Amino acid sequence: MLQGKNVVLGVTGGIAAYKAAELASAMVKKGIGVYVIMTRHATEFVAPLTFETLTNHPVVVDMFMRNTPWEVEHISLAKRADAFLVAPASANFIGKLACGIADDMLSTTAMATTAPMVIAPAMNMNMYASAAVQENLATLQRRGAVIVPPGVGRLACGDVGPGRLAELPEILDTVYAALETRQDLEGRMVLITAGPTREAIDPVRFLSNRSSGKMGYALAAAAKARGAQVLLISGPTPLQAPAGCQKIDVLSAKEMYDAVMDHYALSDLIIKAAAPADFTPKRYAAQKIKKVPGQDELVLELEKTPDIAAALGAVKGERVLVGFAAETQEVLQHAKEKLRDKNMDIIAVNDVSQPDAGFDVDTNRIVLLNRDGEEKALPLLSKREVADRILDEAIRYLA
Repeated sequence: MLQGKNVVLGVTGGIAAYKAAELASAMVKKGIGVYVIMTRHATEFVAPLTFETLTNHPVVVDMFMRNTPWEVEHISLAKRADAFLVAPASANFIGKLACGIADDMLSTTAMATTAPMVIAPAMNMNMYASAAVQENLATLQRRGAVIVPPGVGRLACGDVGPGRLAELPEILDTVYAALETRQDLEGRMVLITAGPTREAIDPVRFLSNRSSGKMGYALAAAAKARGAQVLLISGPTPLQAPAGCQKIDVLSAKEMYDAVMDHYALSDLIIKAAAPADFTPKRYAAQKIKKVPGQDELVLELEKTPDIAAALGAVKGERVLVGFAAETQEVLQHAKEKLRDKNMDIIAVNDVSQPDAGFDVDTNRIVLLNRDGEEKALPLLSKREVADRILDEAIRYLA
């Protein structure tokens, strides 16, 4: 899928420029040809030699640099790109591109390319929040660019807030989605559930779990990249839905159950990657539960929530149903029982006690079991790569 593809990586001036070297290295390891364009200001933070060593290609900075007498460099790179990534993208670059200003090598090449564009902003939190930057990002998004929003944290200037470059796995997964050329889900409707649920105890408290939704959102991005129409039914999570996916937000397991049962009939493939609560408080307290003097314990009565997977298994018909099993012991045995009892076609099982394959991380290590008794153990992969492996398996049954 990625071997032999070419990515033009634009690097603008900012302290996050050093992270672009890690991006370049990661893409090269996947067999991607990486061609770097740096702005003059970017070279103040990272030397071009760093990227030349990592990519084995010359870095372009000069607007009038040419590798051969007949080659116009910005046109050559624009045509070579299968995807165009700018990371970090400064406020200045974002503004120039939105306004059609091409006054250096990077902005000129970006203007000339027809490749999918991924932009990962990084800047001071107040700059990022400014009306100008937000309007410019919205303009680029309307034109088809995919924006990878910055993360929240401590910035180089000492401020704390949104503005730091997004996590590298998130940027890489977005680029890999842009490079996806397979359209083997074109014309298919894929319903995906993601994230946790919240079961209200009183107006200020709830029961939930550690699910981040990252696996479900990676599946949505992968399915969309492969041509599917995607409906994402999501519990509460700060993640942004992949571009082009329809999203329904829910809170409780009952709300997720209702949304799934209302929409499943239109789908060809259902992937239940959410972690809805198995139990919910039997009674909801209309007012905040207060501590009572002398009371040393509080007993909550719980009742079962609707079993979404079992309900789908009973009515799925010819649809393909994929589920997940997050286990901590007797992993394969519990997954096989769930696969059988809930009439699934495929189940992805992982041991969530492992630090690199549990909740709220960007990687996963799973075993795929299917209804024909096959087992496929996958190595540690990014969640986006895991998503594509699951879709590969599901397409066998769709066929």
